[in-house]
Amino acid sequence: MDFGSLLIPLFILLLFIPILLSSRKQRRQMQQMQALQAALEPGDVVVTTSGLRATVVDASYEDTIDLEIADGVVTTWVRAAIREKVTHEPADETPAERTEATEARESSDDAHTNGSSRA
Repeated sequence: MDFGSLLIPLFILLLFIPILLSSRKQRRQMQQMQALQAALEPGDVVVTTSGLRATVVDASYEDTIDLEIADGVVTTWVRAAIREKVTHEPADETPAERTEATEARESSDDAHTNGSSRA
């Protein structure tokens, strides 16, 4: 056998290995996404593929899901539109309370810094 006749099959094999590996990864990700979409329950907070954050109200249908996007506003979505489930909720403080707490910490840090530099 000559080197040229072995080079072509080797080259073809090297081209197909990345394709096969990426298809396996893509299939695994698709299975995980389908499992997530099938496991949704009322009360879950989700993010859609368009970036909308909503709460699941009714997940009893096979292909669709009802999401509450604002108080009293319920819309019906295709399950495939759910991109992720939000696993943790932020603390029970409002953005204004977080800003006040941050400002208070910063002012106390400034007071400590200014106080230590006088001594």
